[in-house]
Amino acid sequence: MALESVWPAPRKQLPARVSRLDAFKATIDQFLRDDLDAPRKQRHTGKRVFDRLIDEHDARGPPQAFVPQSHRPGDEAEVDFGDVWIDLDGVSTKVLLFSLRLSFSGKAVHKIFASCGHEAFLEGHVHALEVLGGYERDHRLIPEGTNTNRNVGG
Repeated sequence: MALESVWPAPRKQLPARVSRLDAFKATIDQFLRDDLDAPRKQRHTGKRVFDRLIDEHDARGPPQAFVPQSHRPGDEAEVDFGDVWIDLDGVSTKVLLFSLRLSFSGKAVHKIFASCGHEAFLEGHVHALEVLGGYERDHRLIPEGTNTNRNVGG
């Protein structure tokens, strides 16, 4: 083929993909048109559109599935930082809350820091492990929002 022409053959056109929403496109468009005049905070979100389609227009939602989680005692802990506002000498100040939560029991240890740098991350772990009474080497500490297969402990 490449010897016959320097240009590749045109790609075959694929048929339009069918969606379960096709039957509701006009309804969704009307929701969004109505939102143009609504205050910003009262406009439809994707979830609100979904809920209205199910409640008012007999749409079917996705099949429900539940996958139970199982955590052995002491096996995992989830770690994260979050913004917290405190009153510091009469001034509203943003600080970072270190949180380490044991996956099995849900027991959590917290500590406030001025930043969420590596030093705070490590100091938060030292504090949490002192409060919890230690750490077994083959168990995992899982930084929130990361690959849960990564073994941070060793």
